[in-house]
Amino acid sequence: MSEQKRAEVLERVYGAKTQEDLEKAYDDWAEHYDEDLFKFGYLFPSVAAGYVGRHVPAGGKLVDAGAGTGLMGRILIAMEYPDITAFDLSQGMLDVAEKTGAYKRLDRQVLGEPLKYETDEFDACISIGTFTEGHAPPSGYDEIARIVKPGGYFIVTIREDVYLNDGFKAKEDEMATAGTMKLVDKSQKFRTFSEAEPGIAGHVYVYKFAE
Repeated sequence: MSEQKRAEVLERVYGAKTQEDLEKAYDDWAEHYDEDLFKFGYLFPSVAAGYVGRHVPAGGKLVDAGAGTGLMGRILIAMEYPDITAFDLSQGMLDVAEKTGAYKRLDRQVLGEPLKYETDEFDACISIGTFTEGHAPPSGYDEIARIVKPGGYFIVTIREDVYLNDGFKAKEDEMATAGTMKLVDKSQKFRTFSEAEPGIAGHVYVYKFAE
């Protein structure tokens, strides 16, 4: 993909005004998504994987929320997590993810809407780069709390500015006050991309749901 085309795709992704526009932008990007993120030195998946290994026993049943092309699934399957479900808003992204062989199930679903999974179905939810500007809203946390077992984990990456300014810190506080979940681990701030966008940084946040 040319630099001009890549810039156009990124503008469409982060400037999407509707869910349909966002879905179409990711569908169009799917073929070159991995190539672009590897070129940019995307660090969120590898750092988040360390926190999955720290908190979730090997073999746990996981759901990858906003799985995209399956970058996280490919890492987790190598870490002895063979039971992973993936969902994403973009069918084009899911079609690429299916080819990885990392997932037992793939579904087109949208964070912020009701999810078709059973209550307490998963041991943990992982969401990498999905709760961000113009994408999944903080209200998406509520369905994750429903589908993850009591005592299970929610491991999510969020840019620091988005966490502070777009309602994610407020949602964290709301759920902690309600006794639904609490923050139990958090990475140091680090650059999202090693080779691009030096001003963008974030954290891995690890939440535990009440038992």
